[in-house]
Amino acid sequence: MISVTVQSFRLAEAFTISRGSRTEAEVLTVTVRHGGVEGRGECVPYARYGETLESVAEQIASLPGQIARSELQDALPPGAARNAVDCALWDREAKRAGRRAWELAGLAPPRAVPTAYTLSLGPPERMREAAERAAFRPVLKVKLGTPDDLPRVEAVRAGAPLARLIVDANEGWSADVYAELAPHLSRLGVALVEQPVPAGEDEALRGLARPVPLCADESVHDRATLPRLEGLYDLINIKLDKTGGLTEALALRAEAEARGFGIMVGCMVGSSLAMAPAVLLAQGAAVVDLDGPLLLAEDRATPLVYDAEGVHPPEPGLWG
Repeated sequence: MISVTVQSFRLAEAFTISRGSRTEAEVLTVTVRHGGVEGRGECVPYARYGETLESVAEQIASLPGQIARSELQDALPPGAARNAVDCALWDREAKRAGRRAWELAGLAPPRAVPTAYTLSLGPPERMREAAERAAFRPVLKVKLGTPDDLPRVEAVRAGAPLARLIVDANEGWSADVYAELAPHLSRLGVALVEQPVPAGEDEALRGLARPVPLCADESVHDRATLPRLEGLYDLINIKLDKTGGLTEALALRAEAEARGFGIMVGCMVGSSLAMAPAVLLAQGAAVVDLDGPLLLAEDRATPLVYDAEGVHPPEPGLWG
């Protein structure tokens, strides 16, 4: 049996990107029960991909009461619905076998991984204040995506002079804007730019100098979307809600690495249950951005542990 519950988690403060703001994370929690054993997964429907809580719940409701992970890959397309069910099936399989999910996946024992912490888009002075408060964190991810972003990056760098900076344009620039900003971003020590141009317009990046490496986010979902990005991006951002779960995410990572892409593992704004499978995927990634729970005012009863080492692998009571 597959059941779906809508849950909301309050954010510690409003979270703003170039497409809007939110004050809570609305998620779908999926529970798969069979043979007295249950597993859980979480997804965050994303309007950018045409998803709503209702549409994703309908996709999940269309599935038979019992389905194998191998069957799921054909039953649903990549996206939030398949992610929640796929991760719930991994959790159930691990409980049924009395083993950890990483063992079932043939992975090495996971360790804590450093994670970026995201600063919302805002006026430069407010972003500097946010950077000062978060300056103790090793990596800061700066939300951008407007024509006037350079003062924001300068403000963040002033507020956190020692932090590693990555910036996320959220499709808000053009190739010309990136080309103009890139030398300044390099001067300010920015290590990475996520998705500078709208998905579908990536070809405009071909031939541009990339003094700051580029990472595809909205332009990459699963393995089928990977080939056309070669020569345009240096890394890809793998998110479970895009790939449709851990099963495809692991396969995408392997193919991306074989093609020479660096790996970033990211997330939507969700609870520890959504991040837990991604911690396995994030082992050894060049950039990890699994800060969703750090942005919340409330979390799951058994949350992930975040400390100076980063985000730790989940306890069995949470997932896997």
